[in-house]
Amino acid sequence: MNSETEDELMQATYSALCKNGYASLRMQDIADESSKSKATLHYYYDSKHELLSEFLDYLYESFAERIEADEDEAPDEQLFELIELLFERDDSDSQREFRTAILEVKAQGPYDDTYREKLEKFDRLLHDSIQAIVESGQKEGVFLTTASADDIADFVVTVINGAQTRHVSVNHDVGRTKRMLVQYITEQLLADGATEGIPG
Repeated sequence: MNSETEDELMQATYSALCKNGYASLRMQDIADESSKSKATLHYYYDSKHELLSEFLDYLYESFAERIEADEDEAPDEQLFELIELLFERDDSDSQREFRTAILEVKAQGPYDDTYREKLEKFDRLLHDSIQAIVESGQKEGVFLTTASADDIADFVVTVINGAQTRHVSVNHDVGRTKRMLVQYITEQLLADGATEGIPG
């Protein structure tokens, strides 16, 4: 499959997920969002499960690019910018529908080894990215060393995932969680005088 066809099918999958959700999604729905026929989709993918598995890989690559830290910035600035990105709110209908569909996919993790492995990759990537930022900051004296970078990253990832789930499930305001997370980092992690990266 060439990259142009792949991009089209991944975009069609995104659109179909937004409109139909995970449970009701059919291969025909995805075909309807593209210029390809259902038979063409089955030529490339044996099932909806295989196509969605590929879609998660596609999202992973995009996510990895989005959260890549700017090495020219100080570690505290990197961490605050990452938090701003992950708590970015887009309340358009399509984004709400997509977040709901992805939550449905995540709910399959306990029962589906393939989905779980791919979701674990997202989790590990975010954890490792935050851990690397914190470790760098601790070496430079920007962050305190009273807690391990591994434990801090685990906590931050848990807060972010929980906030995103609550936002989709019960429309909880993620802005409130972001403010408390920034406060935690400012008061518990930053070394004295290291305040340049704090969001205004």
